[in-house]
Amino acid sequence: MAERIYRSVLRISMLVTTAALLFDGGFVFPVTKQLSDNTFLYIAGAETSITATVAPNGINDLTAELTKQKKELDEREAALNARDVAARDFSSKESDYSTYILSAILFILIVLIVLNFAMDWQRARRFTYERQAS
Repeated sequence: MAERIYRSVLRISMLVTTAALLFDGGFVFPVTKQLSDNTFLYIAGAETSITATVAPNGINDLTAELTKQKKELDEREAALNARDVAARDFSSKESDYSTYILSAILFILIVLIVLNFAMDWQRARRFTYERQAS
């Protein structure tokens, strides 16, 4: 019973990984590769923005200094966000890592399935020889 569950899990995981690979690589429909790439870019470009305001008061110099510092921090944040997005850019210049990772996982699953069937065949063969010997 446990062997049947193990085989089922291996087959299902292989089918799911194959479907994900076909989707991510755009092998069936080229639009799915664009969708996958755009999802990476969208996630890389998602950002959180926090703003704070100072209530106007009689100390204009302090308010002007705070405004200046806030502007500098916003410029630094924009530069960091641009650098972060550039670091996570999965453009066509670089190789598509997700396709390679899914291909490696699929290869490992196929090797496990082949090993499982080979070991089952060997066990059945040995059982047959032992049965004939007795």
